[in-house]
Amino acid sequence: MTFATQESTSPYNGEAYNVVSFDKLDYCASLNNTRVLEHEPNFSFYRGDITNPSEVMDCLERYNIDTIFHFAAQSHVDLSFGNPFGFTHTNVYGTHVLLESARKAGIKRFIHVSTDEVYGEVKDDEDDLLETSILAPTNPYAASKAAAEMLVNSYEKSFKLPVIIVRSNNVYGPHQYPEKIIPKFTCLLARGEPVVLHGDGSPTRRYLFAGDAADAFDTILHRGQLGEIYNVGSYDEISNLSLCHKLLAEMEIIPSRSPSSSPPCNYTTSPPSSSPMGAEQEEIHRWVKYTHDRPFNDHRLGAEDNF
Repeated sequence: MTFATQESTSPYNGEAYNVVSFDKLDYCASLNNTRVLEHEPNFSFYRGDITNPSEVMDCLERYNIDTIFHFAAQSHVDLSFGNPFGFTHTNVYGTHVLLESARKAGIKRFIHVSTDEVYGEVKDDEDDLLETSILAPTNPYAASKAAAEMLVNSYEKSFKLPVIIVRSNNVYGPHQYPEKIIPKFTCLLARGEPVVLHGDGSPTRRYLFAGDAADAFDTILHRGQLGEIYNVGSYDEISNLSLCHKLLAEMEIIPSRSPSSSPPCNYTTSPPSSSPMGAEQEEIHRWVKYTHDRPFNDHRLGAEDNF
């Protein structure tokens, strides 16, 4: 059960909605994420795989589903380099199964949750990208999500399926499986272990809190226009190295800094330890390590949030 799904189902535990969570319970999932909802009369759980057409149709028919929020995906970019076929199977074929099942079941609204990674890399001096921008994915995960979007668009055009596409940036929050940078690094630091950055740590990303993402999905459900694409994100852009500094400060390993101040430089040699800054740099060298970058790492992603 994805943590994003948990955040998004929580607002709908009133009498106006019947919510069914359809989940494979893959390695990154846990029923604990929706344990708080299990006694709600309008919440149900169905264990199934989106790549299994019979399971998908059984769920849609058994619960008389009229709206689909399609969160399901293989989403860890690093793993997509080692197992690209798995990402294509789940993200592309799985989406196709959902679309065809939705068409047969007469679904009234299909909300496809995509990613800003479908736009590809945005240069530092370039403007943020609009929903009408060309898709130019640079890794197997992003390519699989872009391909899934093409299927969604084709079903909207060919079969008049009522669809909406949402492209969000990196979502973080409670219950997130510790493979993404924020929960993973937090867990490592809490165990007294150093964190490891790809390359030099300079690539930047934007982060969106899960509760804010859920609010956006709720708004799109009620006010979104069919056939539209919505960028949903934040402007909290930060480099991976600066994010490490923030986590170290939150864990009280290094002093906390004001939001306007710059993080200490990334010295390639040990700085003098006679000053507070030098002592801080020694702590950073102790807790932040580096490894070879992945085959391709977008230096920056930037989607214009007009939502």
